[in-house]
Amino acid sequence: MHEELQSKYEALQAILRATGGALVAYSGGVDSTLLVRVAQAALGDRVLAVTARSETYPEQEVEEALLLARELGVRLREIHTHELEREEFASNPPERCYYCKQELFGTLLKMAREEGLPVVMDGANVDDTGDFRPGARAARELGVRSPLREAGLTKQDIRDLSRELGLPTWDKPSFACLASRFPYGDRITPAELHKVQAAEQVLREEGLRQFRVRNHGDVARIEVEPEQLAVLLQPGRRERIAACFHALGYAYVTLDLDGYRTGSMNPTR
Repeated sequence: MHEELQSKYEALQAILRATGGALVAYSGGVDSTLLVRVAQAALGDRVLAVTARSETYPEQEVEEALLLARELGVRLREIHTHELEREEFASNPPERCYYCKQELFGTLLKMAREEGLPVVMDGANVDDTGDFRPGARAARELGVRSPLREAGLTKQDIRDLSRELGLPTWDKPSFACLASRFPYGDRITPAELHKVQAAEQVLREEGLRQFRVRNHGDVARIEVEPEQLAVLLQPGRRERIAACFHALGYAYVTLDLDGYRTGSMNPTR
């Protein structure tokens, strides 16, 4: 481990030890998995990981998160969130994530008090400050801590440190709530979420790793990493993917030449 990363790792450990106990919002992604792993080493049984089930997250992602938490031996609980029942969320305004995180973190704070844990934490990092993230405002307002960011860890640092610690998530593709697949103002419904999830499963079964299917009504806009653009256009594969998407209800299937990028809906807000 190089000196700068070692220094940040030690800073993270110190931050966690100083809390005396924490509830960690745990999704099974790269960031929250590292946070849970280091928190458990620093705090032992004074750490509780909580995973939320919701229609906005694929069941497969949740099950993988639960399995990994059990392998790590961390204390774990599941909750169900109901953000689609909130009009502020379902109507899909630019501030949608604020209302989602407000509900999630509010529930986690109550659980932390019941468990006698002084802090609720999330996996936000230094790089997250450069994007439009209304959910971060909800975290600040409710006093949720972000130890990875406090320790100065970037996304690449987190992957590097995860690899050093032997975590299988070190090279896991990034993932975001399925609601991020819809243009702001397009209503989010269980049926549309299911369609997007099924479309992304088609790409996963084709062997792609990092991708998004953006849902523009009857148009599916596929984002993949630039080096994978040609893969989707291979004879046979292109027709197969298009046929699957049409069967799901998309009239048009398009490939975004800009490639995969986080926050690609934000320019339209």
